Amino acid sequence: MSGIDRRTLLAAGAAGAVLPALAGAKVPATAALAPTPPMGWNSWNSFAVTITEAQAIETARIMAEKLLPAGYSIFTVDHQWYDPRAKGYDYNADIVPVMDAFGRFQPDPVRFPSSAGGKGFAPLAAQVHALGLKFGIHRMRGIPRAAVAANLPLAGTSYRARDIADTNSICSWNVDMYGVDMRKPGAQAYYDGVFAEYARWGVDFVKVDDMSRPYDAHAAEIEAIALAIRRCGRPMILSLSPGETPVVRADHVRRHAEMWRISDDFWDDWKLLEAQFTRLENWSPHIGGGHWPDADMLPLGRIAMGARDTKFTPDEQRTLMTLWAIARSPLIMGGDLRHLDAATLALLTNRAVISVNQASSGNRPHFVADGTRVWSARAEDADRYVALFNTSDTIRRVALPLREIGMPASASARDLWTGGPAMTMRDTVARDLPPHGTALLKITPEVAL
Repeated sequence: MSGIDRRTLLAAGAAGAVLPALAGAKVPATAALAPTPPMGWNSWNSFAVTITEAQAIETARIMAEKLLPAGYSIFTVDHQWYDPRAKGYDYNADIVPVMDAFGRFQPDPVRFPSSAGGKGFAPLAAQVHALGLKFGIHRMRGIPRAAVAANLPLAGTSYRARDIADTNSICSWNVDMYGVDMRKPGAQAYYDGVFAEYARWGVDFVKVDDMSRPYDAHAAEIEAIALAIRRCGRPMILSLSPGETPVVRADHVRRHAEMWRISDDFWDDWKLLEAQFTRLENWSPHIGGGHWPDADMLPLGRIAMGARDTKFTPDEQRTLMTLWAIARSPLIMGGDLRHLDAATLALLTNRAVISVNQASSGNRPHFVADGTRVWSARAEDADRYVALFNTSDTIRRVALPLREIGMPASASARDLWTGGPAMTMRDTVARDLPPHGTALLKITPEVAL
């Protein structure tokens, strides 16, 4: 096997067969795949690269019961499901991945027993679908280095892995892959074969990593993956990671992906949350139309492989959810649902807040004072949403003139977090907020009698 351990072919079996194209299959236009910001759960913040099939099924059942009614529908298995020795947030430098005979990663059959015999993720995806959820996976950009070392054939072609690998194109933080040189014959066919297999498995969502940074160096592979998805015969949402995706490439990324990261990994640190305000403000002209700047997953509840609960304070957690809602970032829960507490569940499932994320328009920031952030958006009716944020370390009054959102001098404001009675506002919508605190209000014009 040209120096490659036979364990890399543990999953070959039936998966070694060339997958036929789905003749005549049509994939909807990209805007139809994610008409609203995607909502779901991802395993990274909870399990790193160690999630097992049993843990996945347990989590998916909780998700279907607790979060699906609020709209969280995409269940995603994150990184290195193909590494039999996956151990946490540190990657193995000597990885021996599970692959098929064509160099395509397969689930580790020890961690995912239903994948044995070349079934891949099809059985797990079927269980997830039966719960009313969509099934997502993570993959890295490129072709496995192990496939290149063995010079494995590419499915459905006369080419081999070394014919298309760009061994100078490597990820700075992971050793699994080489880039694919899209100028080489067989390169597009390789990606077509990968995503045809994902279609056979029943995949609905693919998070492709090592894509958005550096963006221009990877643009050809972004285009190739988008094309492979269109050809595969199954609608799949494409999520690009990590960031920071350059805003000047907004037109390109919107043509090829439904969501893309605007930052590196986001965790439960106030400085990281504070930085997301500026990034989301910069991306605000490009929100919507089926394409969504992604501020990353929600590190709420129990995280970091059970090591801790989120370090965000209750006020910061509400600020996080308010910002993601008003800026229409995808809502992807990262915390361990097996330890979902009542406060976190209430935070995630506030229907009025979710409606801001899913159904508002004209979302835009307003710049009014240092130490504060303000956003507004249009509701589906004639009302307006206003999000007020105190990013300082002391109590602050945060205000926005009603005229700035096209409202008359007298309007009523209803707090979407507390659901309390509406309050009359004169000339200005304003709240006194604690440090790192927020208010999310629905503003209704008062009609003079």
